[in-house]
Amino acid sequence: MNITTRRLAKVYRGGHRALDDVDLHVEGGTVGLLGANGAGKTTLLRVLTGILRPTSGTVEVAGHDLATTAGRTAVKRTLGYLPQELSLYPDLTAREFLDYIGVLKGLDDKRERRRQVEEHLGDVGLEDAAGRRLSGFSGGMKRRVGIAQALMGEPTVLVVDEPTTGLDPHERMRFRRLLAGLGRGRTVLLSTHILDDVAQTCREVAVLDAGRLLFHDTTAALVSQAAGRTWAVTATEVGGGPPPEADVVSAATTSAGAEYRMVADAAPAGGRPAEPTLEDGYAALLRDHAPTRAHATAGHSTARSTAEPPSHERK
Repeated sequence: MNITTRRLAKVYRGGHRALDDVDLHVEGGTVGLLGANGAGKTTLLRVLTGILRPTSGTVEVAGHDLATTAGRTAVKRTLGYLPQELSLYPDLTAREFLDYIGVLKGLDDKRERRRQVEEHLGDVGLEDAAGRRLSGFSGGMKRRVGIAQALMGEPTVLVVDEPTTGLDPHERMRFRRLLAGLGRGRTVLLSTHILDDVAQTCREVAVLDAGRLLFHDTTAALVSQAAGRTWAVTATEVGGGPPPEADVVSAATTSAGAEYRMVADAAPAGGRPAEPTLEDGYAALLRDHAPTRAHATAGHSTARSTAEPPSHERK
């Protein structure tokens, strides 16, 4: 169930380095992959699924070497993948679509394929909608179909890209519960920019920034990056803002005024200690690596201006 990369790099035409010397080892459970747009998350996922070839470095998924034709074929047949934008066939029913995916994954035994179709429609709570055409499904239902198709073939590794983006709060909660359960008995790599998705579903987290792996440890260890450095400040004056020396993580309007949560090495003016969250830890990590990140960005600025990768590969 392992995912292992060693000195993995992906450089696009013109010199844009989307992945830069990434060493990552994931084994079992649900692991969150965090990073802003442009960090390299989607490029990494597309390399892991065999869709993109790396420029250099090695990749192994579930014991298969993606440098070989046999390894890429094995991964594509056995790994489950939910891309950010999954193309569905609107005239097919959910049952027909999953059956088609099963054929593509090499499930030649018709009885076994049908068994898996019904099982995985049940896993995502769509058994009552199995005979409906996909054109009539809501966004949340389509995402659930996406998870069901990823489960066809009983994969030991699942790769999921931004599964809750655009979902309403109810569907997002449903999806988080589903993702949390999928990590039992397999490896799930969940790419997202929504920290709550990671906080509620992942035991580990990896952070990419400008193509580099900044952090890989437990979720609690990322929270601890902000320990003793998280502050709450209330601006009571109209138009009052946060102190300039701190990084604002979030803001909310209260009856007392604007409430700011921020990360700073020392207490800002009017600052009260606050218990850190995953969001605070992530902000602290990026703050600590700001000089390195600025240097990396400057080093790639000319290449980026001359040759951007396709939009769906910038993440």
